[in-house]
Amino acid sequence: MPIKAILFDIDGTLIDSNDLHVLAWEEAFAGIGARFDRQTIHDQIGKGTDMLVPSLLPDLDEDGVTRLGEAHGAIFKDRYLDRAKPFAQAPDLLAHAHGLGQSVVLASSASREELDHYLDLLDVRDLVAETTSGDDVARTKPAPDIFAAALDKLPQMGADEVIVVGDTPYDVEAAERCGIAAVALRSGGFTDDALMEAGATAIYDDVAALLADYAASPLGDVAG
Repeated sequence: MPIKAILFDIDGTLIDSNDLHVLAWEEAFAGIGARFDRQTIHDQIGKGTDMLVPSLLPDLDEDGVTRLGEAHGAIFKDRYLDRAKPFAQAPDLLAHAHGLGQSVVLASSASREELDHYLDLLDVRDLVAETTSGDDVARTKPAPDIFAAALDKLPQMGADEVIVVGDTPYDVEAAERCGIAAVALRSGGFTDDALMEAGATAIYDDVAALLADYAASPLGDVAG
């Protein structure tokens, strides 16, 4: 089947922000006396608060998880959000897909506020057909909810007509649970082994490399 829509993750995929989220989480954890090395935190990036915090603090109650997520969000907004920049050619990749008639969807575990900021930062509002954020669903990645919500907004398309582009194993796992293939990028700092074990159909260095190979990539099946 031809690919009619592409669901793009944002953090680590279109925006160089994963390491900044690590720093914000490190500060948030320190605020309650919890300390983890940065690699341990990085290995959880790509999940929303509801999945990330219990992975590292399994005994923390629901209210504690919520408060920690709010602390992370405030720290990230105040200290790091303005430092997050698009990867080279990220808008060009979205424009290319749009120009081929493929629907461009942003599907992220980030908050709605962060997603709106990134839409403006990328200057792609006119290219994006739909968006879903962590605020739209009960569970974030690697649960399938975010991509399932995106599919619900594309009622004329089946899972085999859609593909995900992400940078973490959690993007790939969430896509797989929806029956959607996923292309992974190394730009988020995860190993090829981790991405392949999660089920990635192909791996590229970053959005620029994917754009350069677009026609031969899994995204390039436009005519069927």
